[in-house]
Amino acid sequence: MSRIERFYDNDTQYEWDRLDRHRTEFAVTMRALGDYLPKPPAKILDVGGGPGRYAIALTQQGYEVTLCDISRKCLEFAETKAKEAGVKLSGCVRSNATDLSEFPREGYDAVLLMGPLYHLLEADEREKAVSEARRVLKPGGPLFAAFITRYAPILYAAAYEPEWINDQQKLEKLLGTGVLKGGPEGKGFTDAYFAHPSEIKKLMEAGGFETLDVIACEGIVGTCENKINELTGEQWQGWVGLNYRLGKDPTVWGAAYHLLHVGRKR
Repeated sequence: MSRIERFYDNDTQYEWDRLDRHRTEFAVTMRALGDYLPKPPAKILDVGGGPGRYAIALTQQGYEVTLCDISRKCLEFAETKAKEAGVKLSGCVRSNATDLSEFPREGYDAVLLMGPLYHLLEADEREKAVSEARRVLKPGGPLFAAFITRYAPILYAAAYEPEWINDQQKLEKLLGTGVLKGGPEGKGFTDAYFAHPSEIKKLMEAGGFETLDVIACEGIVGTCENKINELTGEQWQGWVGLNYRLGKDPTVWGAAYHLLHVGRKR
């Protein structure tokens, strides 16, 4: 079992709750899915969807969603949450994003790749994951690929762990390679790759996708979202709409935690 698999096995509830703590990320991503997904009941493969937040939300909208992930615990958790929500996922399959051989070629109308690219530390692994997602996607179908940005650990450290600046070796490794190895298990994040915004279109377009959109999932409020996350009704929807709009501005991409690339299979 890999460190990454153990991390998500041990952190399933926390990962589910993360999108309650970061409501803007979830809402903006759902807005993008709403704009670019084909109409239900299209078939969607959610690759690396963890505990199933997006898979369940899309199933509730009438989509046929198959969830796959490396974490058995996340898949079990997703099945339980789907049952609580009164829906049934089309499948929950343990799989690795770099090998989707159990799924048919061009078998899905849309593919979500919103997690695995964070944890594939080598460029050839990321290219393989994009290639596999393309293989199972129908021609002209959309792929939604998520990235954690190069400066996200610095944003986090500034807010919660300012003493992080003392570890200059770690900082330079992040800035130079984008790779950070996780600390002791049970403490902090696991092994991860943090993508520079300038490389995302290159990766996806070289992998056979036409770029339709790139969106900063938190818009411009990722570091100051607490008050916004308390809102409801029209005020909340107003902020979601604003951040969806501003998240498409390339000048804010480097200051976001997550970027979402929306591509169409050529």
